[in-house]
Amino acid sequence: MYSEAEAARLLRISQSTLHYWLEGAQVGDKKSYKPILRDQPRGTRTVTWAEFVEAGYLREYRRTHKVAMAELRKFIELLREKFGVPYPLADRRPFVSGRDLVYDVQTAAGLGVDLWLVTVADDQLMLTTPADSFNRRIDWEKDLAVGYRPDANPESPVRVRPDTRFGKPSVNGVSTEVIAEQHDAGEDRDAIAEMYALKRADVDWALAYEFSVRATTRAA
Repeated sequence: MYSEAEAARLLRISQSTLHYWLEGAQVGDKKSYKPILRDQPRGTRTVTWAEFVEAGYLREYRRTHKVAMAELRKFIELLREKFGVPYPLADRRPFVSGRDLVYDVQTAAGLGVDLWLVTVADDQLMLTTPADSFNRRIDWEKDLAVGYRPDANPESPVRVRPDTRFGKPSVNGVSTEVIAEQHDAGEDRDAIAEMYALKRADVDWALAYEFSVRATTRAA
C-alpha cells in the first residue's frame, strides 16, 4: 500500500489527478464520474500495488495526450471482463499473448487511435509507442508486475518493488533516498558505493534519479 500522496510523487503526477483516476469525481449535485482504475470508489486515500502500476499506464498517455477518460474507462472495464482480473494493465497478457483480444476491446470501447494499446503493422499486432514505453518500465514475473522503473531513462537500474524498501525507489536493494541523504551530508560517491556495497554507477544512477525528483518537486 502507498499513500495517495506518495504514489503521486513516485509517478510524478498531481495527487488530484491520481485521486480522480482512483475515486472518480462529483461535480455539483447531479454530475458524477466513475473511477478509471477501480470498479467502484472506496473512499480511501491508499493505493495498492496493482493500482500504482495501472496509474503508470495512464501516466504514459497523459505525457503526450489529453486522456479521453470516458473511452479509457470503458476500455479498462472491458479488459477486466475479458481477462477476468480486476487490474488487467498490471497483467502481462494484454501486452504479449492477448494482443488480439486487446485490439477487439479497444475497438469496441471506441478508443481513439492515439490511445490504442496495440496497432497493426505488416499484418502483425504491435504495441503502440506509449504502450511499449509503459511495458518496458515494468519488471514481469510470468504475468505479474513485480517492479516499476520510475526513471524515464531505460538504462536506469532504479526500481520500485513492493517487496523491497517498503516500495520506495531503490537500486540493488538500497534506497535512493538514503543514498541522496549520504551525498547531502558530504560523503563522496565512491565512499557511498563502498558503504552500501554498490558500484559507483549505481550511486550515480540513484543520485540522478533523486535530483530529477527534487527538480520536478521544485517546479510544481
